[in-house]
Amino acid sequence: MTDLAAWIGRTRDSSDLITPRLMAEFRATFAPNLAPVPEGIAWPALHWCLAPESPPADALGPDGHAAKGGFLPPVPLPRRMWAGGSIETLGDLREGERVTRTETVRDVAFKEGRSGTLCFVTVDHAVATDRGVAIRERQDIVYREAAAAQTGTAVDPERDDPAAYQAVWAVSATPTLLFRYSAMTFNGHRFHYDRPYATQVEGYADLVVHGPMQATLLMNLAASLLGRVPPRFRYRGVSPMTANQTFQVCGRVAEGAFEGVTLDAARRVCMRARGEG
Repeated sequence: MTDLAAWIGRTRDSSDLITPRLMAEFRATFAPNLAPVPEGIAWPALHWCLAPESPPADALGPDGHAAKGGFLPPVPLPRRMWAGGSIETLGDLREGERVTRTETVRDVAFKEGRSGTLCFVTVDHAVATDRGVAIRERQDIVYREAAAAQTGTAVDPERDDPAAYQAVWAVSATPTLLFRYSAMTFNGHRFHYDRPYATQVEGYADLVVHGPMQATLLMNLAASLLGRVPPRFRYRGVSPMTANQTFQVCGRVAEGAFEGVTLDAARRVCMRARGEG
């Protein structure tokens, strides 16, 4: 742990251009489940498709991500997942603009969970244009033991009723949808496209639906219901969402704040989100 603490405070910068092609690809991937935005303004959460990490093939780890020990610490646990985070929206992003992303490792912490040892790595992001910082974000990454090494008892899944929500979007989690989002974000994590790896190595029932994809849909539903992008948006993974099923993106507005969930076909809660401000 002392060695991993040396990664706290590390930063890196990258930049990208919001191209017409990216805008078209984002629309083609998510429509009709997108918030209405003015012409030339990026949809909520499009920033996750900008300035992705692009390591060469010989710098990848066995899971398809960049090998640990570069920007992110060499956590001695093999399985990783985007666990949640928060987004503060300060301004919009516009087609044709150049965007700079600054990332900083904020914290590295080990915990004991019901399934065994966990390591949480927290990364701060600032996304800026020539007009100033548009988005400040906290990203929580969780690392877990190998599937065969997990201990503890299974937890009863949390469930919810879509009838309790004001709006529901039905989304078919096809391998094509997962591939398109992985391509836009240059995400090489094999459990999104390699079913034998996802099931036999990482222990999931099928391909895994991206956490940020679910958060993208929830944030767009929030903006649709609120009539604006929520200045503060928090989301948390509850249970893995797997592919080859139709899942539901559910949202409601209560006391001026958005509350939302994603539910799989068995109505298990996979992600919870809240937007306010």
